[in-house]
Amino acid sequence: MDNLFIPKICYYLLFPSLCITFFACESTPASDQELVEWTALFNGRNIDDWSVKIRGYELHNNYKNTFRVEEGVMKISYDGYERFDDKFGHIFYNTPYAAYLLRVEYRFVGEQAPGGEGWAFRNSGVMLHGQSPASMGLDQDFPISIEGQILGGDGDHPRPTSNLCTPGTHVVMDGNLFTPHCISSTSDTYHGDQWVTADFLVLSDSLIEHRIGGRTVLRYSKPQIGGGNVSGHHPDLKEDGKPLKSGYISLQSESHPVEFRKVELVDLAPFMDDQEKLSLIINELSPVEK
Repeated sequence: MDNLFIPKICYYLLFPSLCITFFACESTPASDQELVEWTALFNGRNIDDWSVKIRGYELHNNYKNTFRVEEGVMKISYDGYERFDDKFGHIFYNTPYAAYLLRVEYRFVGEQAPGGEGWAFRNSGVMLHGQSPASMGLDQDFPISIEGQILGGDGDHPRPTSNLCTPGTHVVMDGNLFTPHCISSTSDTYHGDQWVTADFLVLSDSLIEHRIGGRTVLRYSKPQIGGGNVSGHHPDLKEDGKPLKSGYISLQSESHPVEFRKVELVDLAPFMDDQEKLSLIINELSPVEK
């Protein structure tokens, strides 16, 4: 095996000079450098690292094969359903995180399942800082979490994506406690079946930003348990006012077929005590317009 190598792509931040440099490499000594890389939460092959919870069914019961992988894409499909009938579902990544940059690439396809609510047309969500799937009630509709709501356009009307909804939670926005259930972002509308890339910057309970197309389209802080818009949960888990500093990431099934071809994350927890490094990393990996 001498003189043989398997090439790979890796990304390094050269922090001694406080200058970020990205380059392809065969191998580079890790001394004096800190490795920062995207972790693929969805591996393109299976959902072995994820757990499914669908309303009315026990954990891991993937009713009618709702969540599946086909041709390298995670699909949320309803071809086995006669009616949707409020069978809201979520697929949870099995590792919780506190501070991270999350990137998803998604698109809406096909027709809504029969019996889906009108508001759920081309509607799904990326749930942040959520409770664990094992802690959900059998008939619970949504995890107590912060929802990055993703919407597809109807072909005619403005319909921004990467919005905020709050099942069993509140946030602070512009210095005030925000208690309504949802608020729209300032994003563009994405009609048809086009792929959309959405970034979610989550820094424990200090800051959450939704980013689309090189712009920050929504910003808030201090996520916490509170309010309504969640049902079927265990009451003792809903400690109103409790800060949400970490939790589980999940993707939502709300009756319209949606596909995810990328779900990846950079863990920012190691850099939370060094704001200069943290800013450099974020600005390099998810630059936004000034």
